[in-house]
Amino acid sequence: MKRILSTTRIARLRWLLLALLLHVLAPTPAAAWWQTDWSYRKQITIDTTPKGANIADPAGRVAVLVRLHSGNFSFSDAQDNGADLRFVGSDDKTPLTFHIESYDPLLGVATIWVDVPDFPAGSAKQIWLYYGNKKAPLAGDAAQTFDPDYALVYHFDQAAGAPPKDATAYGNNALTAPSGIDDGAIIGKGARFSGTGAIAVPPSSSLAIAAGGSFTFSAWVKSDVPQARGGLYTRRDGASSLVVGLDQGVPFAEIGGATPARVAGTQAIAKGAWTQIAVTADGKTLTLFVNGHSVGSAPGSLPALNTVTALGGEAPNTTPAGTPAANFIGEMDEIRISKMARPAALVLADDVSQGPDQHLVVFGADEKQAGFGFGYFGIIVKSVTVDAWVVISILGLMAVISWFVMFSKATYVGSVDSGNDAFLELFRRQGGDPLSIDESALRGGTRRKLANSSIYRIFRAGADEMRRRASQGGQLVLSAEGIEVIRALMDATLVRENQRLARNMVLLTISISGGPFLGLLGTVVGVMITFAAIAASGDVNVNAIAPGISAALLATVAGLAVAIPALFGYNYLIIRNKNVTANMQVFVDEFITRLAELYSNTGRASHVRAAE
Repeated sequence: MKRILSTTRIARLRWLLLALLLHVLAPTPAAAWWQTDWSYRKQITIDTTPKGANIADPAGRVAVLVRLHSGNFSFSDAQDNGADLRFVGSDDKTPLTFHIESYDPLLGVATIWVDVPDFPAGSAKQIWLYYGNKKAPLAGDAAQTFDPDYALVYHFDQAAGAPPKDATAYGNNALTAPSGIDDGAIIGKGARFSGTGAIAVPPSSSLAIAAGGSFTFSAWVKSDVPQARGGLYTRRDGASSLVVGLDQGVPFAEIGGATPARVAGTQAIAKGAWTQIAVTADGKTLTLFVNGHSVGSAPGSLPALNTVTALGGEAPNTTPAGTPAANFIGEMDEIRISKMARPAALVLADDVSQGPDQHLVVFGADEKQAGFGFGYFGIIVKSVTVDAWVVISILGLMAVISWFVMFSKATYVGSVDSGNDAFLELFRRQGGDPLSIDESALRGGTRRKLANSSIYRIFRAGADEMRRRASQGGQLVLSAEGIEVIRALMDATLVRENQRLARNMVLLTISISGGPFLGLLGTVVGVMITFAAIAASGDVNVNAIAPGISAALLATVAGLAVAIPALFGYNYLIIRNKNVTANMQVFVDEFITRLAELYSNTGRASHVRAAE
């Protein structure tokens, strides 16, 4: 016997499947979360593999520059001053020292220095950025972000006209200010030099260089005009000196005194372009780096120097023992002086971390401690425009209607199919004679099933007509015309049952055909708006284009999400409806054939002859 699921069991099964789907889609808290007061986090990967920065040698402890912008960070979810930003190690437990150089939520840009104690070599290392705590106090420690061998670090993040402040713990603040401050330097703000004078830094024990000692100088430089011996770093003590500069655009470094040494690059740096220049001295060799790579070295040791340090020319009131350096014309940013010779890997790490071609720091998706709509999908949702939301809302309404139609039609067809099976079993068990079926003897469960049976309603149309004719008296004998009348009544009921089966199916066809077109309309309008906004702002980059395009495509995804389930459901229901219709047609033919056999003149004569 065919197994029949009751309407109640079908409904329970559907609710079970829906609950399972919601459980799968429902967000769960992250497996590890540094502190629950912070709602959001973002994974940041320090990548030194060949696919990333390609740094194979150990660099030691590195202060990595993290650039945030509206394309990789949601400023609206953090405090306006970035006070709730926190950086945590790969174990998701150890806080990392950092400090904010600049943070502008209106422009959507920020520059942050993060101390990475174990900088990876030829591998990838993950750290975490936490944010989203409106009550968190401002954190950050510039002095502890840099290791103790950094004697001076200038970000030039002070106001125009103010002497630069040292970011290290040594407090080697300048005595004089540069000619001006430019907001659009390589990292943030930068110092502008007009050739009128240098930045003077007073002598200190941390800046003092012992004879034969170690030393590193690095800075980002942009030269406006070629100069003869334009000074970047100058230190003089009697006949001894150390000068780093540009000679007609060619970087050089030279030691003056008892053991002179000079090293120069092979070509001039590009005019008007930012270039990293670094010099290291390890007591035996003087090495010059340009954009993270060594361009020359020479044997030589540093003399003892403990006088004023000049940045951008010669120190005031200084009479050089050798050839003087000219006051620099151009810009400098992120000047650093170390009390040791930094390894080449660290010089390269600084270049790739701070330079415009960012390959070192890779940003992951935003995560929320609890909730839905974050990660890549969250970025897309936040970029959806009003017109796209209108289209998506219409599609959402269509989806709800189509799901309701599919659910209600599947439930209805299931109950009809179950009722038909129950009635056919009863009909055949009682011999198939319409007038011999005792409906009053039916039990409650069977009676409820028959109420849903379309074949039973067709049967009733024919049986009621036969009972009406039988009630007129005499033996019921049907002519050919009478049988056709009964067939016509049953066919009319069959048509109405087919109409009931097909009711609201047109809503599924509208979802199937109209959903993708509505989604495409939203996508086209969204792309048009995105390109119009880009044309108006003049900002052509992937970070400006990608969110808008991906958000526009969300409308097409929504259209397909409406059409695909509706298509599957429509095909399933059509097959079920056809099966029910076929069963009804077969029953009508069987019923009429039995009438002709039992109640027509020809059928009765055949029975009499068979009895004789």
